[in-house]
Amino acid sequence: MPHTNHLTAAAFALLLSVGAAGAAHATPEQDRATVAALDTEYQGAVERNDASAMAAILHPDMILVIGRGATFTREDLLRSARERDFEYERQVEDEGTQIVRLYGEDTAVVTARLWLKGTTREGEPFERRLWFSDTYVRTNEGWRYAFGQASIALPVE
Repeated sequence: MPHTNHLTAAAFALLLSVGAAGAAHATPEQDRATVAALDTEYQGAVERNDASAMAAILHPDMILVIGRGATFTREDLLRSARERDFEYERQVEDEGTQIVRLYGEDTAVVTARLWLKGTTREGEPFERRLWFSDTYVRTNEGWRYAFGQASIALPVE
């Protein structure tokens, strides 16, 4: 049974709007909390192959670079979700590993260790942990995930 730890639609919409409407009034602690929740929601959206929720979080110019150097655009990620290239049992941040760092008022970087487990479209199982850095930028529409970089798979413990 898939792990589900996601926000309700109303709470998700509130998170997105806080980043836009409350930008001038948000404290650094509020910005950290908003970005932390968005990043957790993004991981859940990927786990569910929820392209609509992913699209609401991803910046239009988003780029992901994985550990071996391949790059993926926003459209690549959304297509992969829509076509269900992966069926996830787990796509979650390991508890206690997430840190949000702010750089000025409009940039935040989230780092965490991610646990991925599932099967490919071809039926091949996979399971790995990796570290990632996700960069969020504040836009007129709120915080958006603009750049991500994932490590190669960590050695099995």
